[in-house]
Amino acid sequence: MEIARVKGTVVATRKDPKLNSYKLLLLELADTSGAPKGGAPIVALDTLDAGAGDLVLVVRGSSARQAQNMSTTPVDAIVIGIIDQIEFSGNSTYNAEK
Repeated sequence: MEIARVKGTVVATRKDPKLNSYKLLLLELADTSGAPKGGAPIVALDTLDAGAGDLVLVVRGSSARQAQNMSTTPVDAIVIGIIDQIEFSGNSTYNAEK
């Protein structure tokens, strides 16, 4: 699992029919405080209705197809959680409420 920030959405009017009911998000990898790590953005399938600015948990590769009802879906990255809080080494490094 990785931490990422939702930066936007991707609209594809023509895509595999198995993706038709899902939103596609553009994600930027982040550290435990929510700060950007840099690198290329990731396009991920959203099953949780995450929105712009949310900090999320994302899985990629074969782990993405392990998510519920995804075993036959052509997906390489999927949002599996919306983060509320991160505690790292005994310190709160991120809190969505603030």
